[in-house]
Amino acid sequence: MSERVLGLGGTVDYEIAWDSAVIEDLIDDYAIRADELDARIPVVDERSLVVTLLAFLRDGVGGERFVASSDIVETFAARFDTRITLGGTCVRAAIAMRSLGVTSLVHLVSIDDHVRALLPEGIEHICSASGDSTDPHLIVQFAAGAAVRRGGLELVAPHPNRIIYTNDPPNRDLVLSDDLGTVLRDAQVFLVSGFNTIQDAAVLDERVEQIRRHLAALSTGTVAIYEDAGFHEPAFSRRVRDALVDAVDVYSLNEDELFAYLGRTVDLLDADAIAAALAEAGDLIPAACLVIHTKHWSLALGERAADYADALRGGIVMASTRYLIGDGHTAADYARTAALPEKPEGAAVAGALEARFPGRLVCRGALVLETDQPATIGLGDTFIGGFIAALVPVGVSA
Repeated sequence: MSERVLGLGGTVDYEIAWDSAVIEDLIDDYAIRADELDARIPVVDERSLVVTLLAFLRDGVGGERFVASSDIVETFAARFDTRITLGGTCVRAAIAMRSLGVTSLVHLVSIDDHVRALLPEGIEHICSASGDSTDPHLIVQFAAGAAVRRGGLELVAPHPNRIIYTNDPPNRDLVLSDDLGTVLRDAQVFLVSGFNTIQDAAVLDERVEQIRRHLAALSTGTVAIYEDAGFHEPAFSRRVRDALVDAVDVYSLNEDELFAYLGRTVDLLDADAIAAALAEAGDLIPAACLVIHTKHWSLALGERAADYADALRGGIVMASTRYLIGDGHTAADYARTAALPEKPEGAAVAGALEARFPGRLVCRGALVLETDQPATIGLGDTFIGGFIAALVPVGVSA
């Protein structure tokens, strides 16, 4: 069995190629107005999906939204050129690690012929499903400068990002395999993720308690990592935090998830504002080690932060490689990315933060990345894959 066990659920993703003309036609078809754009409304049909998508585009932010039916995903995706890929934090992290020759085992809650065909050699799996099922996730990514102009709408994305739309019953139930305890016996790393799609409080509490028992049974020295996500039921995020924060070694999240905890955004290039946010985040998320990965820098905060310096660097390089190359990146691509310089503004913030938290914080700046076609899907998942690969490497130096 693998030394790296990654959970808790994978997905089949429909990645669409952005086409402003199609979006503009849908604005006409549904008579969508600028004053109704809102990323938070329920996605109950194709019209409401487009309304939320336009709000995300306007703000240049990403997110994950529940849709009332997978039929909405199928209808919308059919309008675009669509590529079928595998997703879910654990699966994308495993695929990223495999690009460096690092093996792993993933825990799945659903499986079908797409999964069997696309999961790379060197990634083992266990699955709790009793039969095949397919409930696709719609992944929409846009580049900075992507524009929609129709009627009273004129939207230009200030930043590249991605949005996920899904209705996935197996991941919503997140049934755990009876084999999970067995494969964890020899694990050196256990990644926990995937609670964000659960919508029933009783189911969530049961799954979290099951995971707490597995975490308590881990061997001494095994590193347990929780990777946060955009929750379909926002209140559930704090429920999971309260249950797991004292049970894992690393609690990891991105800037969007940090802002959700804080209840406000923060200028990621203002060291004073970030330092204040970190003090508040430390109270909200009293983790042994808090990892925050953003587009400008990534950091580890805690008494053992220095132990994760190489892992931070590995996560940054891996996510940056995906941003530049997309799917199919190789160890050679990773090595070329690792040679790139850090952004001066990110490096300046990193130095300022380390000075403010001496001995308790390690921060590394993002790299200078230049491409006209960035891949924005799965960057957080890929970051945690690079992080884990550097924790338990196989002939690879970050």
